Amino acid sequence: MKKTLLVTAMIAAGFSPAVLAGDAAAGKAKAAVCAGCHGPNGISANPMWPNLAGQKEAYLAKQIKAFRDGQRKDPSMSPMVAGLTDADIENLAAYFASLPCGK
Repeated sequence: MKKTLLVTAMIAAGFSPAVLAGDAAAGKAKAAVCAGCHGPNGISANPMWPNLAGQKEAYLAKQIKAFRDGQRKDPSMSPMVAGLTDADIENLAAYFASLPCGK
């Protein structure tokens, strides 16, 4: 019952339930290119770029898709995510969400 309510609330908020299905191991394999700005463990050394480690999976997926689809624009991010599939994005989100936030 609780899972049904969660999925219903996510759909109402504009999140796809598939976001919860990311494969962290597959995301880790794709994340090497992210390390240049966001750090090898999702913790950025540059205050201009956000930490990805420990962020919520649905949030990460939503933001990456927004960059890919042109809803968010950034000259650094847009080309980096242009070729990602929805599955790639879900996997990356699962991977970064699984990492400790480094607080």
